[in-house]
Amino acid sequence: MQKVFLISGLGADRRLFNKLDLPGYELVHMDWLEPDEHDTLTIYAKKLINYYGIKPGSVVVGVSMGGMLTVEISSMVKLSKAIIISSVKDASEFPVYFKLFKRVPIYKIIPHGFYTSMGFLIKPLFGEMKGKSGFLFADMIRNSSPKFMRWAMHAILQWQPKPLQAKLYHIIGNKDIIFPHKKITTATHIIEGGSHDMVYTRGREISKLLISILSNETA
Repeated sequence: MQKVFLISGLGADRRLFNKLDLPGYELVHMDWLEPDEHDTLTIYAKKLINYYGIKPGSVVVGVSMGGMLTVEISSMVKLSKAIIISSVKDASEFPVYFKLFKRVPIYKIIPHGFYTSMGFLIKPLFGEMKGKSGFLFADMIRNSSPKFMRWAMHAILQWQPKPLQAKLYHIIGNKDIIFPHKKITTATHIIEGGSHDMVYTRGREISKLLISILSNETA
């Protein structure tokens, strides 16, 4: 059975993929490893490759920050399929606020405890999570490591993606506030009404699209 390695986004865990249904594939959840302080996304991607045994011919699906790591992994391992969702793949797609936070890195002075209690502040940016979905989102944030969150914010803002080495499938929603789709001119699939959290809130639709990509039924 073909393995599909899944990498969630910053502040999320494997529950982000609860709505995915990929019959015939073995889902391998790549839980976060504790980073060293000076790890870049490239170094961290190498750690994921080694820890989870990602080999040539593997399939990797990454959401948001997980998509960035998928880009890095694809530059080191010849993947069968590299798929990113609600993410970016090169510097031209970075949102404007990246420059602001690089110049004014307020994330460095925010108290550690704030990272795990800020779910209610940033939830509106992610889109449609309400009711039980909203509670799930808040719980994922609450159970995140403050140390990891601070490291990840720095690593993301300092990321300098290299030119793509292989074909990459890029799925973005046209209602994504975190990564506005208008800056992403080369996405392979645009989801109408899709928000940043659509891998969960639009799980059935995303599952069908992934199955189509994995079975080579779509370009």
